[in-house]
Amino acid sequence: MPTVTASRSLPFASGFSTSVPGRIVFALAATVVVALAAHVSVPLWFTPVPLTLQPLAVLGVGLALGPLDGMLAMLAYLAEGAAGLPVFSPAGVGGVAQLLGPSGGFLMAYPLVAAIAGGLTRKLQMGVSRFAAALGGCTLAVLFLFTAGALWFHTLQPLAWSTVVAMTVLPFLPGEAVKVLAAAGIYSTLSRARRA
Repeated sequence: MPTVTASRSLPFASGFSTSVPGRIVFALAATVVVALAAHVSVPLWFTPVPLTLQPLAVLGVGLALGPLDGMLAMLAYLAEGAAGLPVFSPAGVGGVAQLLGPSGGFLMAYPLVAAIAGGLTRKLQMGVSRFAAALGGCTLAVLFLFTAGALWFHTLQPLAWSTVVAMTVLPFLPGEAVKVLAAAGIYSTLSRARRA
């Protein structure tokens, strides 16, 4: 398997992070970060979808590892959760049941969310600053995340679309805006530190 250049993996590291063993280690470490973020969870009384730090972690994984490794890391994360490891939000029942439950659309979107954030950011930064590129990539990734989450929720609970959006999208938007800004800021800061 060919190695990737540092610019396509961690923007702030090189050497070990570009080797196959290094990429595997960083991908597994990424699943730990997302699992920890999942446990920063606030259940909401009006929806079965909890408020967590997972989206920030998933965006960070995509930005740090790139589209392919970020997607593979998130597939590994979902496999860990499906196997029963306590990596999902404690607000849910865990395991496959949580993947197929009301918040399952969000969880199942994570591999593509990481791929979109990492891939679009790398494409966009050819013409704009790293912060602006990450901001654009992460914004589109979050739009995909909430579309997938709302569609899955509506499939399980065929309520009026206004109700679905009120339960799965609107309450989370302010927090997601902060997470997108944070992810873009961290990415651009670490990228600048590496170049310095």
